[in-house]
Amino acid sequence: MQEAKVLIIGLDCADPGLVFDQWREKLPNFNRLMSNGVYGRLESCYPAITVPAWSVMLSSQDPGQLGIYGFRNRADYSYDKMSIATGNAVKADRVWDILSRAGKQCTIIGVPGTYPPRPLNGYSVGCFLSPSAKSQYTYPPELREEIAGWVGEYLVDVPNFRTEDKDYLLKQIYDMGDGHFTVVKKMLAEKPWDFYMFVEMGVDRIHHGMWKYMAPEHPKHEPGNKWQNSIRDYYEYLDRQIGEILAMIPQDTVVMVVSDHGAQTMMGGLAINEWLIREGLLVLKDAKPTRITPFEKVQVDWSKTKVWSSGGYYARVFINVEGREPQGIVPQAEYERFRDEIKARIEAIPDHQDRRLDTRAFKPQELYKTVNGIAPDLVVYFDNLAWRSVGSVGLSDIYTFENDTGPDDANHAQQGMFIMHNPAHSGNGRELSGLNIMDVAPTVLDLMGLPIPVDMNGKVIK
Repeated sequence: MQEAKVLIIGLDCADPGLVFDQWREKLPNFNRLMSNGVYGRLESCYPAITVPAWSVMLSSQDPGQLGIYGFRNRADYSYDKMSIATGNAVKADRVWDILSRAGKQCTIIGVPGTYPPRPLNGYSVGCFLSPSAKSQYTYPPELREEIAGWVGEYLVDVPNFRTEDKDYLLKQIYDMGDGHFTVVKKMLAEKPWDFYMFVEMGVDRIHHGMWKYMAPEHPKHEPGNKWQNSIRDYYEYLDRQIGEILAMIPQDTVVMVVSDHGAQTMMGGLAINEWLIREGLLVLKDAKPTRITPFEKVQVDWSKTKVWSSGGYYARVFINVEGREPQGIVPQAEYERFRDEIKARIEAIPDHQDRRLDTRAFKPQELYKTVNGIAPDLVVYFDNLAWRSVGSVGLSDIYTFENDTGPDDANHAQQGMFIMHNPAHSGNGRELSGLNIMDVAPTVLDLMGLPIPVDMNGKVIK
């Protein structure tokens, strides 16, 4: 059995269509790894969003098993109590937990779901959820001072990626990337490791901030604009950084390049709570606001409300169930029939030109092996994520082409990417099919000579 060193290069939101097809010849280091290894589209979890996707990838457990359905989750069955899914919400072992117990040296940098940092056999640098470099975002704690000595103030995330100042946005993204890659290379060179993983968030931030400038199909695209090549230029920057990293590692290291989901043009937003109000399923105590107002700030008449939702890249739809919610009115005996009815009605919502959307509303019990925590009653992808879910109320229509949380050009896509180069086994550039995000963790353990826990869902990618 092979007992290799493994390096995982994580690129949040990196899109396989851009790397595998559109720009492959402009990305020599991505291309080299693909040509000498294997690659393929990686089916993400439902929902295909950063939190929970990276934890799903590294634990090989689905969001239902983890009890994490997004960045914010219902803490109980009240109407307003939410919890933030920091690293403390992840109770399952991730690969570095298993490897640490087996005596393997692990370094993890910026992997979503790793703040606050936990002890491991090695080093941890917190993710984008770290409040700032002033917080205790490293393990061991003294690593924070080393990083400050290398880069000054370490940017855990882009300070403001929802901005209309695009030159400023690009500067933030590159400044963050330069600092991150300096730390990645320093720790590769100076710290012992058997397993090394980092995740760069800049890809996600540039997609959300700059996609309309690149994509001709975007409703707001302007041909010949000054930022038309900004995303391609950034992928070329990443390729150069990856080339420098590959030159530093032992030749027998297995290298993976992965993303948690892809990206696509956001065609518009569907104001789900506006639709529920129109359908008489959500009732407000006062007159509907005349300006865009976050759902949390409106007064809901729960004694007359059957359904409400939260917005985001997908919609989480909740049913006000009698005996479950404090003022529930949908009888438990009618719950499944009513849920089927709402599912069908949501899936039938057309677009603004009365054309059919490829909308799918999923029941958690259909998606997950088990449902822990408090899951939405329905997980909704509007037009297969080409349309965003807008939770705010006060819009003049159920359709909007402005995001309610600031400028955003892209939505997520269900398939991320997977590239693996194993020097011991040339893949001859084969493109693999049927890959799942939960396959990554068992593949790492297999490469490093460890047994795969029975509660992992994924398979070993050969």
